[in-house]
Amino acid sequence: MIRNKKTLTIIIVVIAILAIWFFIRFVVGGPEDDWICVNGQWVKHGAPSAPMPAEPCGEEPVACTMDAKLCSDGSYVARVAPKCDFAPCPETKTIKLYYYNYELDKDESGNISCSRNGLVAVEREIPITQTPIQDTIKLLLSGELTEEERIQGIDTEYSLEGLSLKGASLKDEVLTLEFNDPNNKTVGGSCRVGILWFQIEATAKQFLEVQQVRFLPEEIFQP
Repeated sequence: MIRNKKTLTIIIVVIAILAIWFFIRFVVGGPEDDWICVNGQWVKHGAPSAPMPAEPCGEEPVACTMDAKLCSDGSYVARVAPKCDFAPCPETKTIKLYYYNYELDKDESGNISCSRNGLVAVEREIPITQTPIQDTIKLLLSGELTEEERIQGIDTEYSLEGLSLKGASLKDEVLTLEFNDPNNKTVGGSCRVGILWFQIEATAKQFLEVQQVRFLPEEIFQP
């Protein structure tokens, strides 16, 4: 009888010790494997399977005002927590250059139609400046195509010797481009000059503020 009482007492003591340990470990001490916030920094507690939390430790979520900043490329950036400063504006702008693929511009008889159907856009990155339209047209006139683009059948007569863009002006959605062509490289057959014209026109009209394109001098890009 005395032995049974001793056994029961030992069992009760062991259960009590386990209960105290469980309380301290999981109630007071927190989860076994987790990230805990200590003095404003995330500290590993055990071996957490989740990555360190991205939100600031010990700080209340910051709600920034909803105003936006207009960047020079026409895009907008919002404020970013925790300091609610504006996000940086993009340093480059993605534009399209329209070149030509003869295989896409053939009629049912296999003849080249000399139309806008053969235009193909390729993307480029240009620095953010105050003159994105002029910068884009100048890049088009350089005629720089990658080897992969040429393998795809994309081609162009640009660059033309001596041809350069002197200036550009935009008024009432009409873009006027003034060129210098001392070697008369922009004249020729109607098919050729039409394709040269279409490439510049399509490249310029990707900008929403451009609805019509005029060339100066007027005799440029004429058959």
